Amino acid sequence: MSQAPTQGLYHPSFEKENCGFGLIAHMDDQASHGLVSTAIGALARMTHRGGISADGKSGDGCGLLLKKPDAFFRKAATDQGVDLPETYAVGVVFFSRDETKRERAREALIGAIAEQGLNLAGWRTVPVDPSVLGEMSAAQRPEIEHLFVTPAEGMDEHQFNAALFVARRDAENLIQDDPDFYIPSLASQVISYKGLLMPEDLPRFYHDLNDPALESSQCVFHQRFSTNTFPEWKLAQPFRYLAHNGEINTIRGNRNWDWLARPSSPRRLSRT
Repeated sequence: MSQAPTQGLYHPSFEKENCGFGLIAHMDDQASHGLVSTAIGALARMTHRGGISADGKSGDGCGLLLKKPDAFFRKAATDQGVDLPETYAVGVVFFSRDETKRERAREALIGAIAEQGLNLAGWRTVPVDPSVLGEMSAAQRPEIEHLFVTPAEGMDEHQFNAALFVARRDAENLIQDDPDFYIPSLASQVISYKGLLMPEDLPRFYHDLNDPALESSQCVFHQRFSTNTFPEWKLAQPFRYLAHNGEINTIRGNRNWDWLARPSSPRRLSRT
């Protein structure tokens, strides 16, 4: 493998910037708020793995992807006058703060949900504290709402999630000219809390994350370091079903591991 040329004191092999990623889970699938708090604490310890703007408060994006806290959202729905069935989904929606754009996107999403035969049970305004945001992050801040969706009669959970996927994509395709409209998650099993903020500010911004009733048994957490895109609320990770942990030197690392795994590798032979 050819060596990349050096440029003064710089050498490409020094490049090691990458996102911070983690997964924590209870093997018995018992939900707890302690697991959520531990995930947030671990995320805060990965602050150095993400980008930070000059204002010191606008991060490159971080967040949690949780197994849906069922008891928490059943109570939240009840508070909105919504009685949820056994199977339901909670969607997270980023809307424009411009009222006209927001209502246009809302109508498109309502129509897409109805087109799939699903039932929109209600909305919930997500309680947040914008004062913890940096100047750049605050300027891009979306309005954030939850929506409760229930399946059509006779629809199993697999069919329900397929219909939710189609509804989300249809709504996004209808509102392509509004960059603030984004749906971080819309599924029966997971929910996302993410944004363009610092990891330590995630529970300060999202009040839900401080509620002891918000319990989960699984959590993916991610702190983003972007190398090819500008920070945006919708680009904060984790994504809807996974997190990406791409390193600049991933290709070289994978090639090296492949070489070491070969039976003829000197390192392998030295172990025998």
